[in-house]
Amino acid sequence: MGNSALKAHLETAQKTGVFQLTGKGLTEFPEDLQKLASNLRTIDLSSNKIELLPPLIGKFSFLKSLALNNNKLTALPEELCKLKKLETLHLNGNHLRQLPAAFGQLSALKTLSLSGNQLRTVPTQLSGLRHLDVVDLSKNQIQNVPDTVGELQAIELNLNQNQISQISVQISHCPRLKVLRLEENCLELSMLPQSILSDSQISLLAVEGNLFEIKKLRELEGYDKYMERFTATKKKFA
Repeated sequence: MGNSALKAHLETAQKTGVFQLTGKGLTEFPEDLQKLASNLRTIDLSSNKIELLPPLIGKFSFLKSLALNNNKLTALPEELCKLKKLETLHLNGNHLRQLPAAFGQLSALKTLSLSGNQLRTVPTQLSGLRHLDVVDLSKNQIQNVPDTVGELQAIELNLNQNQISQISVQISHCPRLKVLRLEENCLELSMLPQSILSDSQISLLAVEGNLFEIKKLRELEGYDKYMERFTATKKKFA
C-alpha cells in the first residue's frame, strides 16, 4: 500500500474521526496515525498482519473503539490501558495468551471480544471493569473459571468452544450476569454449580454440547427457579 493511499485515508480520518484500513496486508500499526491522536474516535485495522501494537497506542486518549480482529498479535502493550474513553475493543482471531496487568484501568470498556485467541483462563483483570456489558471469550483454551469471576460486572459472558471442565460457584454471584454461554465445553453435569439455576441472575444458560444430556439439566434442584427467570425475560423481549 502506497504512501499516497495512506495519506488519503489520514485526511479522511482527520475529518471523520474514523480510521479504517482492513484487509490490506499491513504488517505494522501505521505510525503516522499518531498525528491524529486527538482526532480519532475509531480505529479499525482488522484482517491485516500486524504482530505488534506499539506503545504509542496510549496517546489516543479520545479513542472509543479499537478493532484489530484477525491479525497476528501475541501480546498487548501496557500503554493500551491508558485509553480511559475506550468503550469497545475487538481482538478476535489473534494469538493472545494474556492481557496486560493494568487492563482493569480501561474504565469505560463496555464490549470486549477476544474470541479465537489462546487464553487459558478468564482474565482476573476483567473483574475491576464496572461498565462491562458483553465479554466474548469463546474459542480459546480456557479450562476452568476461577473464583474472581464472581466480581465480573458483565451482562453477557460467552465461553463457548473452550475446554472448561470446572466452574467456580462464585459465578452465581455476578451482580448483572443475565446470559451465560458454555456450549461445546467439557462439563460434566456434576461440575455445573446448581446455584447458577437456584440462586443467580442468569436467565439464559446455554450448555449444549457438553458431557451430559440437556434433559438431565431439568432434574437439577433450582431448575424451576431458572425457568421462571428464563420465561420472564422472554416475555420482556417478546
